[in-house]
Amino acid sequence: MKKLTVTLALFLAIVSPLAAQSPYVSEVWVADQGNGTYRNPILYADYSDPDACRVGDDYYMTSSSFNCLPGLQILHSRDLVNWTIIGAAVPYALPPVVSPERPEHGNRVWAPAIRHHNGEFYIFWGDPDQGAYMVKSSDPKGPWSEPMLVKAGKGIIDTCPLWDEDGRVYLVHAYAGSRAELKSVIALCELNREATQAITPSRIIFDGHEAHETCEGPKFYKRGEYYYIFLPAGGVATGWQVVMRSKNIYGPYEWKTVMAQGKSPINGPHQGAWIDTETGEDWFLHFQDVGAYGRLVHLQPMKWVNNWPVIGVDKDGDGCGEPVLSYQKPNVGKTYPICTPQENDEFDGFTLSPQWQWHANINEKWAYYAGDQGIARLYSYPVVSDYKNLWDVSNLLLQKTPSDNFAATIKLTFKPSEKYTGERTGLVVMGRDYAGLILENTDNRLILSQVTCLKAEKGAAEQANASVNLKNGTVYLKANFSTDPDRQKKYLEKSDRIVLCHFSYSLDGKKFQPLGTPFRVKEGQWIGAKVGTFCTRPSIKTNDGGWVDLDWFRITKK
Repeated sequence: MKKLTVTLALFLAIVSPLAAQSPYVSEVWVADQGNGTYRNPILYADYSDPDACRVGDDYYMTSSSFNCLPGLQILHSRDLVNWTIIGAAVPYALPPVVSPERPEHGNRVWAPAIRHHNGEFYIFWGDPDQGAYMVKSSDPKGPWSEPMLVKAGKGIIDTCPLWDEDGRVYLVHAYAGSRAELKSVIALCELNREATQAITPSRIIFDGHEAHETCEGPKFYKRGEYYYIFLPAGGVATGWQVVMRSKNIYGPYEWKTVMAQGKSPINGPHQGAWIDTETGEDWFLHFQDVGAYGRLVHLQPMKWVNNWPVIGVDKDGDGCGEPVLSYQKPNVGKTYPICTPQENDEFDGFTLSPQWQWHANINEKWAYYAGDQGIARLYSYPVVSDYKNLWDVSNLLLQKTPSDNFAATIKLTFKPSEKYTGERTGLVVMGRDYAGLILENTDNRLILSQVTCLKAEKGAAEQANASVNLKNGTVYLKANFSTDPDRQKKYLEKSDRIVLCHFSYSLDGKKFQPLGTPFRVKEGQWIGAKVGTFCTRPSIKTNDGGWVDLDWFRITKK
């Protein structure tokens, strides 16, 4: 039946391109309420450290992608509430390319800034171990240039450029204490006119140690006669939003706290992007750290009072706002269709749906995308020689969790090699702890096990909680995510909310049998938990292996 669907889909893509481009709308979280209002978060997913820019009536957003590839996913919106993924600025690999592949958990792409200047899109980011990088493109969908090291230096992070009226280009950045042995300061250097190379040393222009410890993530703007630096302080889960201003680019800068949690249930509201509309409104995108689900994206109203921004709703008139849970949608002059970032994949195309990311630089031998057959085939790939658990595996194909309560289901057919045992595939919920439903060929049998690995990042071993024998390799695997009911009413108040996952499987796609024990979901290194699949084989010398055919992956209410 699915092959007929594939043929029909290919036909429709040819004869009816508008139908093929209908927007995706999630079953599990939609911010647009359909009545002129929206609810926060606008993205219930881990788009950490968001930044955005406007070009005409189009808005483009990117976020920290750390070790995950494709990196620097690009989202597009026409109204700041409804977003869709249109590509990625680093589609395959971040330098240096190392073999064998190994995830660099929490490293690589930190707190990017996206800007549009003179017909070109630029994205700058800090790699904490190498320095400030940049890519550019005339089209946000790509292709983008190869990453260019603009300023080398260990610990340089959170970079943002500014093009001044005289044509000079500047770069503001922070320092990661874990590498630079200094944090809570903001620095500035000048770049060449092409924005490809730093031409001055960095000068520290703000010290936040006394009033704004852990200041970082600066975003650079100019409005009127003032230079403005928007920055978060106080820590990821507990901080506040600061704005600095000066009439001289090197300062001295005066500052104000312009948004904090206040009496709202939104912890740590900070780090993001000031955006204006063609109709003259101002808005602010920021994240909220909620633990296992990562850093969710919120949209706040913003206004200017005495040349200072006030973000959120200022109930007591002190110039410091607090976040809103719902609000009137931005006035962008038009009404646009509801859409959400992509979640499902029928594997009917010749590339993956753009929400997917591997856990490291992509190896071209990992997968075959056979859209004509309606499958994606993942080949079993050898684990590293010192393998301890899936924390060491690069060819994890994962996506962000999209809501607080949802189910992720995958249909797959496992075809392991007949020459040896130990090949594995399945459905995995990945973080510092992980769990999943794992198929393995062992002793000429297929075994499906529900496994848990606590303290995976410390090298702990997996534990099988329950197992069943399978007669063939076609199976449906499901993970049900839910916020603990005892804390449901307070879930927005806690960055450490308890998220439970229950696993089940089916042989016919209709009747699901629970397997194993509930799992408390845990975030990864600087990222939220992710869900997806993989295919591995032991670290032994072979000239070929088996594979798994992915038929579909779907996010549903339950």
